[in-house]
Amino acid sequence: MTTLDHAALRPESTAIFLDFDGTLADLAERPDAVSVPPATRETLARLDKSTQGAVAIVTGRTIDDIDRFLAPLKLAVAGVHGLERRAAGGERTAVPIDEEKLAVVCKRLRTYTDANPGLLLETKQGSLALHYRQRPDLADECLTAVHRVLDGYPGFQILHGKMVIEIKAGKATKADAVAAFMDEPPFKGRVAIFAGDDVTDEDAFREIARISGISIKIGGGATVASFRTEGTDSFRKWLQHLAERFESVN
Repeated sequence: MTTLDHAALRPESTAIFLDFDGTLADLAERPDAVSVPPATRETLARLDKSTQGAVAIVTGRTIDDIDRFLAPLKLAVAGVHGLERRAAGGERTAVPIDEEKLAVVCKRLRTYTDANPGLLLETKQGSLALHYRQRPDLADECLTAVHRVLDGYPGFQILHGKMVIEIKAGKATKADAVAAFMDEPPFKGRVAIFAGDDVTDEDAFREIARISGISIKIGGGATVASFRTEGTDSFRKWLQHLAERFESVN
């Protein structure tokens, strides 16, 4: 697979959906240690302008996290793998979740992480993320611990990412978020592009295929995406060239 040619795209008929970590931002040891290069924030602002707002971030992070990393830019965002969403017009919606049950699961899992230095338990609205990037030796044990703490607590999803296991309340996915965006302006009626790097993006890739859109996998690994680019740097450069292309035809 190769990277998509910009010449096939036009700003007025393209909707752009982007994962965050490993796509726009390089992965880091801790989730709060990532950053987005200023040039990339500028590229996103240019694309948002040329497409008249048809750019959205679809991520496992919260909407507030994305706003902080991209400030002062505010884009449409689907956060926590689709559990919360802000439309292009600013309206926010969220999938109902059982906060009390999630709090119990969090307490049980924190007992495990506290006993294993190097593990990080990240709490988000509607989900928990167990990061083991600093303790790769505990990968299998972490998964066992997650299943153990969920025993007797049905209704949660387990998502596998790069050196992270996420426990998510609710049934929304990134695919659901893309479908919701595509049903409203300014995304509706456009050709959708989705770019992401992780296994959690595969649901979105399948949704993109269903609506005859274009999917781009960042980096290696098995994928159903139709195109691939080498890594975060090469994708950010591709995105910059796309912004330049869109401005030249506007």
